[in-house]
This record gives sequence, structure tokens and C-alpha cells, in this order.
Amino acid sequence: MEAIRAEGLTKQFKDVLAVDQVSFVVKEGEIFGFLGPNGAGKSTTIRMLATLTLPTKGTAYVNGKDVVKESDEVRKSIGLVSEKMILYDRLTAYENLRLFGNLYHLPSKRLNEKIEEFLKLVDMWRWKDHRVETFSTGMKQRVNVIRALLHSPKVLFLDEPTLGLDPQTTRAIREFILKVNDMGTTVILTTHIMSEADAVCQEIGIIDHGKIVALDTPRNLKKNIKSDDVEIIEVEFITLFTDMLNTLQNTHGIDKVIQLDANNLRLHLKKDFGLRSLMKVLSPWSDGIRALNTLEPTLEDVFIKLTGHEMRDQASKKAKKSFAGAGAHRF
Repeated sequence: MEAIRAEGLTKQFKDVLAVDQVSFVVKEGEIFGFLGPNGAGKSTTIRMLATLTLPTKGTAYVNGKDVVKESDEVRKSIGLVSEKMILYDRLTAYENLRLFGNLYHLPSKRLNEKIEEFLKLVDMWRWKDHRVETFSTGMKQRVNVIRALLHSPKVLFLDEPTLGLDPQTTRAIREFILKVNDMGTTVILTTHIMSEADAVCQEIGIIDHGKIVALDTPRNLKKNIKSDDVEIIEVEFITLFTDMLNTLQNTHGIDKVIQLDANNLRLHLKKDFGLRSLMKVLSPWSDGIRALNTLEPTLEDVFIKLTGHEMRDQASKKAKKSFAGAGAHRF
């Protein structure tokens, strides 16, 4: 069974093509990861699927309903956690959830049971009678995710739900997502945390410049990059020198040089450039090498290979400014 089907989905904002002929299928009951750089088209795609903005072209179905022609039916069957939290600061956690549950005309007894169940699952029950304005961002997001689940949606859209949150809250929300999915809810997750997507998603779609550039399981995506022409080496140095970095970046057999932190580099070596060749290049700095390891590709390696690693913030800001008059908050 299909929870979502998008066919040629396109969104044009004035002179900016935000989503370009996107097609994919999400199976019922799976967690689908939707990844891409800033400004790639992730959130605009989510907004179209959630009936918040109309497609320029193409069609999409959520739970078998057309997102344009049957938008009311679609809304009844989905939950959405977007960039902006939908909570009232002066109400308590419990009062907020009661308010939103009543909007769906849920029976009072059942609503109370669900609120208690979910607040306990995210370790927020003891805070149920505290005003939301006293909560940290992470605590608010836990309540915000529950808000989107009270009416038992068949499909839950999570647009970067752990962005900017502390590790404890990130883990709590991740575990909650898995439990909700086990209950039968299909989840569509956008995130910049590659390890999070790798851990919870059965299928991954990567979008860049409005187009789908990869669509497969995390395992197959990593397998494909491994069987390509890249060997990944991680090197720990006592000190990273500018001339060494310049040498590595300008060595023909090295495809990418990624600085992980003040002392560690990740190098993508081309097929015809092995470890022995790398050691020759590094020989002037060999005394400063602490460790060298061959790594299995990660989802982050796949992401960088497919989308590049240049910053997109400026492009994203420019596009957002163009979209302001069209009512799009983010893409």
C-alpha cells in the first residue's frame, strides 16, 4: 500500500523553480527520510503534500487522496511538525494538548488517555501543569510533536524536528518517532543530521536544486558510493598545517578533503590513488600523524558526493526573499 505518491510535482515562485518534477512513493508504515541542502526544495515539497501550498504542476496523493482536489480529506489524515512551533505559551502543556485535541472533536476520555500516554513517552508528564513559556526549546518541541499526533494521523510530516535541540531531546524525539511508527504511522522526516536519518529511515530521498538525485535504502546508497571510485580515509594529526591542506586539496588523486575538526581530516581517494600514494603525499608531515583509518562510507559521505559541500545559506536567503510575496515561509 502507498501512503504517498508524488508524480512530477513542481513549484515555481516567480523566477525561482523551488521543486522541479519530483516523483517518489512512500510505502505505508515506513519512515521516509527526505534530505537535501538548505534551499534544495525539501520543505516546499512537504508544504505541497500537506496542502499548505498548491503545486504549479504535477500531482500528489496522500493516503489515496489528491492534495489539491481532496485537500480537506488529506488534512484529516495527516499530522505536521514544521519549523514553527504551534503552541500557546500562556497555556500549560496539558491545556495546549486539550485545546488541539478538541479541535479534532476527540472524545474527552480518550483524549485525556492519549495526552497522558504521549507525555509519559517523552518524559514530560511531570511538567503537564507548567506553562509552555517556562519550557526550554527541547521541552516545547516534545509537546509540539505530541500535538501533531493526537488525532492518530496515518501520515506524520516532521520537518527538521530536532533542529537546534540538545542531544537528550534529540534522542527522546527519535525514540518517540520509532514508537509512533511501530504503532502504524507513516513518517516523512526531513533532517540535516545524517546519522539520525541512517538510524531510523527505511528509505531515503535526496533532493538538490529542486530535483531528486537519489532514492534508495540507506544501505544501498552507502553501498553504491563504496562500489563507485572512492576510498575513504580518516587521518588524525597533531596539528593541521595550511600548506599540507593546500597540497592535499590540489592532489589529483584526492577527490575531497573534509576537515572534521581542528585535528582530523576525512579524505576521499579516487580508485587509482591508493593508501601508498597518500602516504607519499603526507610524508613531509608524517611525524605529525597520530592515526590513520580506512572507513566505511556514511550517509553523510553519500550526501556530500551527491550535493557538494558548499554553503547554500546565501542562495536560500535570496530565494526566501523572492518567495515572501507568494506566502512561502521556507523551502
